[in-house]
Amino acid sequence: MAEQKEKQTMKPEKVRFPIGAKLVIMISVLLLIALGTITMLVTWFGSEEVQITAEENNRTVNAQTASAVENELSSIRANAFLLLDILNTAESTSGFAKQAAAFYFERNPSVAAVLVTDSRRSDGIERTFFNTTFFLAHELDSSLVRTFLKQEKDVALQVERGIMKILNAAPLFNQPMLVLFYPYKEKGLSQGLAVFFSAEKITDGFGQGTLQTTYLVNDTGDILIHPDFELVRNATNVASFPLFTQMRENGDTNRQMLFEDAHGKKHFGSYTRLSLGDSAVLTTAEAAQVLEPVNDTAKRNLYLSIAVLAFSAMFVWFVSKSISTPIKLLTVAAHQIEAGQYELSLKPKTRDEIGLLTSSFVQMGKGLAERERLKDSFGRFINKEIAELAMQGRLALGGETKETTIFFSDIRSFTAISEKLQPFEVVGFLNEYMTQMVECVNDTHGVVDKFIGDAIMAVWGAPTSAGSPREDALNCIRAALRMRAALMRFNKGRGGDKKPIIRIGCGINSGPVVAGQIGSQKRMEYTVIGDAVNLASRTEALNKPMGTDILITEYTYRLVQDQVLVEEMPSVTVKGKEKPLRMFAVVNMPHETGIPGAGAKGPTSLNQIRNVLGIPIPDFAKVNLDEDEKKYKIQS
Repeated sequence: MAEQKEKQTMKPEKVRFPIGAKLVIMISVLLLIALGTITMLVTWFGSEEVQITAEENNRTVNAQTASAVENELSSIRANAFLLLDILNTAESTSGFAKQAAAFYFERNPSVAAVLVTDSRRSDGIERTFFNTTFFLAHELDSSLVRTFLKQEKDVALQVERGIMKILNAAPLFNQPMLVLFYPYKEKGLSQGLAVFFSAEKITDGFGQGTLQTTYLVNDTGDILIHPDFELVRNATNVASFPLFTQMRENGDTNRQMLFEDAHGKKHFGSYTRLSLGDSAVLTTAEAAQVLEPVNDTAKRNLYLSIAVLAFSAMFVWFVSKSISTPIKLLTVAAHQIEAGQYELSLKPKTRDEIGLLTSSFVQMGKGLAERERLKDSFGRFINKEIAELAMQGRLALGGETKETTIFFSDIRSFTAISEKLQPFEVVGFLNEYMTQMVECVNDTHGVVDKFIGDAIMAVWGAPTSAGSPREDALNCIRAALRMRAALMRFNKGRGGDKKPIIRIGCGINSGPVVAGQIGSQKRMEYTVIGDAVNLASRTEALNKPMGTDILITEYTYRLVQDQVLVEEMPSVTVKGKEKPLRMFAVVNMPHETGIPGAGAKGPTSLNQIRNVLGIPIPDFAKVNLDEDEKKYKIQS
């Protein structure tokens, strides 16, 4: 009934809105959209033009101010050097020096003092020239000069080493006052020139307009000149201001940029670095104020766009009815794919874009079905690394001989432990334990080959290697030491039947194996087989009678003997071997730094490990290490 009702509803729509009507509607909508687009473009271009004008104005103000400041600072420096040159070249007498200084200060009334600094002297000053008229006119004490030099003793030392500095002295003098430090050499000695001068003349060129604010900073971000004198007097620093930080990072001479301050406000910023003292002139203008006229225009355009969208929505609602049916069919197909039904019976009925989309849906379903088949195929692998190698075509088909290091671990007395737990408790306990142990294998580039009940088999060197059999063996021992530390953390707070203390044994052997895909057509497994694998399993079983937790064979020991601290254990007789096999208990890797409980501060003897892990010292006189190697035959 519902399907019949839906079909009845669709029939009149097709008659009511024929193709001609649809075209008229679509063209009308396109015209409206075009009108809106043109309006938006006009607004955008207008915004761009205002922004460019504001940036150019910002840059011009900044460049002019920077030029004026640099000229003034250069003039002050040049006149100070001229004074010293006159005194050094002329026959210097006390009367002549006073006349020269008086003439200099008469020509440079804004200069308060000129000093030649020398850190080799007790007071750090070699010569001083004071403008007495300046101090009297400003009601200042000339001792402030020496006080300032004492405060900035480190800066004076830097200047004598060839670094120019400009400092703000306004906090001490309580008026716009700058100090220009410049390297100076006299008679081959490295000294410094310090010129104290009033910044009032320069400050007059830093007018604060309605949009821009221009100010001078030194290399450390201290504000030297600002239209708001309170910022200068309070020694305000802008080292963290985005414009300043970008200037220091860029390292260029000048730039115009748009940035955000700490409050999220956008600003147009411009800077020009001066050649004197690594100082710079910064000019900022708040973007919201600059673009306010443009924003007003944008609002009006927005209202017009909303009206256009309202009309467009009405038209689209009517037009959409003609394409709603195929879209509903595509929706049903999407739900089928979501439910895992990738073989679609959907067929395109038109040759337009919807028909093309329908064909794409069908092809997508086929692709997903093929992907699921591949996924099922790769599901036969237990290791993610092996599955990825197989998907990339890097896993060799058949078997291949590889030099590897094989690892086996087992939980001591697991049968007795599991008998005291419920089945779900055994599974939960094993999952928690296995998670930590497998992580140790993965962290050292090993591959878990299989889980055998409570036992873990892992391999290093297949299917991929760390580069050499030696490095694979070292990684395996690193994993065992990580397991030792992880087990100690795992046992913290444990005790009793429900949470027993866990002890494990780890056996490690190195040698050639055959690595490949073994199994049936429906289930395959990438694994390693060979005598080296069997010997690793046998080695793991020897931990209990030997009272150890990590045992390695002599084959592994030969690869890692310079990196591993071991204690040799009694040799064992292995079926098929001509002579007894040497065994070694791993104590520590003294040169490791990233393994908890190991390294330079790690254990130095096997007995220390036994005491920590609670492993009793075995009586080898009563232990038959070759018991497992006994072979039985049928008696006649």
